[in-house]
Amino acid sequence: MQCPKCAHAMSPVEDVPADAFRCGHCGGLWFRMMAHEHLKSHADSIDTGDAEQGREYNRIDRIHCPVCAGEQDLIRMVDPQQPHIWFESCQSCFGRFYDAGEFADFSERTLAEWIRDLDAPPRPL
Repeated sequence: MQCPKCAHAMSPVEDVPADAFRCGHCGGLWFRMMAHEHLKSHADSIDTGDAEQGREYNRIDRIHCPVCAGEQDLIRMVDPQQPHIWFESCQSCFGRFYDAGEFADFSERTLAEWIRDLDAPPRPL
């Protein structure tokens, strides 16, 4: 599998209970559908890339799905609980790409974020 940001090889992340792949060049991460949710507790050992380099690669936003053979564009998404985190998602296979540092940030919630969510009005059903 090739990284959708820098086109270098992505390798499976070893010793994790779900499908995750890491780019050996830019440190970006690819997760198969819903794998990111199962791996939040492993974020420190999975997201080992340089967050500063990840911020540079985050500027690249027109990329293709590494699983769907480049036929599917990834859509830039924003985490509603942490709007400073931008990731890319595939509409076809539902995989997600996080730049280096983003997944570690995604998996952590600061005290300020918890308090903000407590004060937020309930969401309509």
